[in-house]
Amino acid sequence: MARRRGLRRLAVLVLALALVAGGVYGAVFFLQRSETLVSERCTAVVGDVSGELAPDQAANAALITAVAVRRGLPPRAATIALATAMQESKLRNIGHGDHAGPDSRGLFQQRPSQGWGTEEQVMDPYYAANAFYDALLAIPDYESLDITEAAQRVQRSAHPLAYAQHESMGRSFASGLTGQAPGAVQCTLRSGNGSGDAAAMAASLKEAYGGLPSAVDGDAVLVETSGSQAWSVAQWAVANARALDVVRVEVAGRSWDRAARNGWQDASGPDAGVRIVMAPAED
Repeated sequence: MARRRGLRRLAVLVLALALVAGGVYGAVFFLQRSETLVSERCTAVVGDVSGELAPDQAANAALITAVAVRRGLPPRAATIALATAMQESKLRNIGHGDHAGPDSRGLFQQRPSQGWGTEEQVMDPYYAANAFYDALLAIPDYESLDITEAAQRVQRSAHPLAYAQHESMGRSFASGLTGQAPGAVQCTLRSGNGSGDAAAMAASLKEAYGGLPSAVDGDAVLVETSGSQAWSVAQWAVANARALDVVRVEVAGRSWDRAARNGWQDASGPDAGVRIVMAPAED
């Protein structure tokens, strides 16, 4: 009789352990499934103007805008550039020609045969953005022109009215990424499975903005800047979070946290400058 009771207790214990194990497995499976269901996207909202981009498009938009900030150009220049690149390449660095011409390449589908540079040059996003701005600045009073007209004078496209459809996206992302609209740009991303490289982040930052003072502090990069430039850098970092494995950005008493997926929130942080935190290296 005692032996039978012992067997029953053992069976109950085994069943309980199985249920616990099943619950843990179910929870892990649910979390993994939930992670895959996250729709990765970046948005910019400024008043009643908004836009949405995929993370890789947002990274290119951030690069184009950073070049404008580095050159001291107004947000209007970045708006025109973003609308143009969206129409020409969907804000992707295309290595083949399309409607613009058989030899058109890059973010702006610039053609080496029309004097934009070599194929290697126009495939370099920094070169391409600077070449676009050089051509834009040669247009008298470009800031007062409609986006369609300004873009068309630079691009000489066969579809001159097409640029207008991207004006809201261009305006909202340009306002955020130039730092004129703090907290306008945010990205919803999966957790990622890599580790960040703070030194690589500092190098990318220098390439985008030039000689901004910065320092690597463990898994973080500290950038000495303030005002609209600080917000430009912070939102540039968010737009590059997927590509560069950024998990947190802090600026002016606010922070963006990749895991929280709740946009910019009030938080303790540096009184001045920007702190960009990378995913920690795996043990």
